[in-house]
Amino acid sequence: MKPISRREMLIGSAMATLALSAPFSPGRAELKPRRFKIGACDWSIGAMGRTQAFAVAKQIGLDGVQVSLGSAADDMKLRQPEVQRQFKEAAQASGLEIASLAIGELNSVPYKSDPRTEIWVSDCVEVMQALGVKVVLLAFFGNGDLVGDTPGTDEVVRRLKKVALKAEKAGVILGLESWLSAEDTLRIMDRVGSTAVKMYYDVCNSTDRGYDICKEIKWLGHKNICEFHMKENGFLLGQGKVNFERVRDCLNDIGYEGWMQIEGAVPKGGDLLKSYIANQKFLRGLFPG
Repeated sequence: MKPISRREMLIGSAMATLALSAPFSPGRAELKPRRFKIGACDWSIGAMGRTQAFAVAKQIGLDGVQVSLGSAADDMKLRQPEVQRQFKEAAQASGLEIASLAIGELNSVPYKSDPRTEIWVSDCVEVMQALGVKVVLLAFFGNGDLVGDTPGTDEVVRRLKKVALKAEKAGVILGLESWLSAEDTLRIMDRVGSTAVKMYYDVCNSTDRGYDICKEIKWLGHKNICEFHMKENGFLLGQGKVNFERVRDCLNDIGYEGWMQIEGAVPKGGDLLKSYIANQKFLRGLFPG
């Protein structure tokens, strides 16, 4: 090995100092990754199923976007390779990430009863692989509500069992969001018996249902929660029902790291963009980068 001269050592030291002091840019890896990443649901920022969601998210100052798989009307268009390419290019151009996916159409076309939904959820596994995404939100509200519906819950369990092994092999998560308590959701997860099925936790929905959200979060633990919706209905974050300081403490207690998506949280008559900028700043102040 050739000996290093003193001049070469000084140049190397200077270059290292410059590299450490240089501001972060998209082309340079962060020295320390964010513990939490903050995104928003595309339907909440006025761009459901559209690539424009990334431009809006960039204006807000977010890290990424939760993207809808599509709708029944467009036959879940994100399943098309060309549409996937468009979304990947939009994310790359904005410097943001596709944080996770969501099938909100299950609120109108229930997973518990409509045969089309089995295909949507199964196909979504390949979509997640193609996009490099780890989580999809499966919604159970409206027509898909499971509260008090034993036959519907049984059918959801049956269907999840069929797709869970595929999701496990792909290394992706099917996140269940519903009006059910954490305990009832965990019963479904236990019956399915797969590490690929977890709870997608919405702090506002659970508060509205009267659940003790911090008790639930601690009881579930990090291993049973795949992602969070940080939401208020009709208020900015921090100005409604949810005690976000307690939520922060509970997330710290369970060691949660990862994505949280802002949903709703626009006051009546409020400006969407200004509200979301305020919401992301609020979360940045609570959760470390």
